[in-house]
This record gives sequence, structure tokens and C-alpha cells, in this order.
Amino acid sequence: MKCDAILVRSFGGQMRRAATASDGASARFLLLVVCLACDSSTTGELKRYNTGFMTGLVYAAVTYVRSPAGMFVEEMRREVHPAHTHADAHITILPPRSLRGTESQAIQELRNACRSFKPFDVTMGDVETFIPTTPTVFIRVAHGAYRIRELHDLLNQGALHCSEPWPYMPHLTIAKMDTLDEARKVVTLARERWDHCDNSRRIRIDRVTFVKGQGERWMDLAEIALGTSASG
Repeated sequence: MKCDAILVRSFGGQMRRAATASDGASARFLLLVVCLACDSSTTGELKRYNTGFMTGLVYAAVTYVRSPAGMFVEEMRREVHPAHTHADAHITILPPRSLRGTESQAIQELRNACRSFKPFDVTMGDVETFIPTTPTVFIRVAHGAYRIRELHDLLNQGALHCSEPWPYMPHLTIAKMDTLDEARKVVTLARERWDHCDNSRRIRIDRVTFVKGQGERWMDLAEIALGTSASG
């Protein structure tokens, strides 16, 4: 079947138009996304995850921020960078990487590791940027970041092991701009908006979501609760 464009379900239930890739590998992946979108059109199970420093099909582990603070960040993102509104608010536990095994193996290893790690709370801090490394505007984790690092280190093994190019720093991305100058402008506005957020900045981390994607097209593969017994 030939088509000029496909529709991919976004986090908010809206439909986004994505140009069909011309190369075979990308076309096959887009076909996979279309099939999953059709299968999940009534359940909303297909989700997309933001960012990726690698090209090709990669995997990551994130924890979604479903709290009022997370919804505030999503609204702020729509204000400061309307083109970057396709992903739910989240903290990345394992940045994008290739697998050293199968998907089923990675999921089982995640389940085994998460079983021994109890849920915990963190508190979000101030708005910062990764300038001059990247034009990313984010909210740092002020308290409890060491627990996220411990979880990162625990999960970064086996089929999901990766020698990451940058030191791991827990954060909640607001937007990744196209240029450093744009990031400098956005960080000022984001700080003002975040300073006026009346919602609690405390976030409960009690589950990890395993995702895969390519470019800006991402989908959930498995949601795994922390501290779950083998029988649970």
C-alpha cells in the first residue's frame, strides 16, 4: 500500500502527520508505527517519547510525571515551544541506547531489577539548561536525585547496558530548542512560569516505562512497577 503520509497517535490523543520516509529501514519502522496506531486507536496505548541522541531504532527507560506539576510543565512547553509538545512530561532513567539482546530479555531484566527497588519521592528544583552542550531547557531534580542515579545504575546492565556519552543527570526536559540563542530566550520565560507554579514539586517515582523509537517517534513497550514481589 502506498501513501504520502501517515497519522501517528500522540500522547494527547491528537493525530500528527508524519512524512513517509524514502529509505527502506525507516519505511519499515513507520509501517510498524502505523500498525500499532491502528491496533491502539481505541485504547490509546501507543505513546511517544521525546528526544534521542542516536539515529536508528533505540530503547530507553523513563518515568512519566503524572502529577499536577507534570501537567504544568506540559502546558508550559506548549507555551514556550509549541512545536515540541508530542511527549508527556517524564524523567529519563536510561537514555536512548541500542539493545545487547532481545526486547523480551530486556523487559525481563527490567522486571527483575525493579522488583528490588522501592518507590521513592523526589523534589524538582529550578529551571536550567545544558548550554553550551545542547540547547535543552530542563528542570533539575533538587532532592532525591541520588535515588534516580541508583536506579539508573541498577538498570544499566545486561541487555540494556550502554557506555553513555555524557554523565547521567536526572532532569525533566521542558524543551529542546533548535539553537542555543533560542534556548537562552526560553529559559528566561520558563523560569518565570515555573516560579509561579503553585503545585507541589514533589514527585512520586513508583514505576518505569520501557520505550523504543526512532527520531521523534516513540512508543511504550512495558510499564514496570517498582518494589513488586515475584508473585505480584
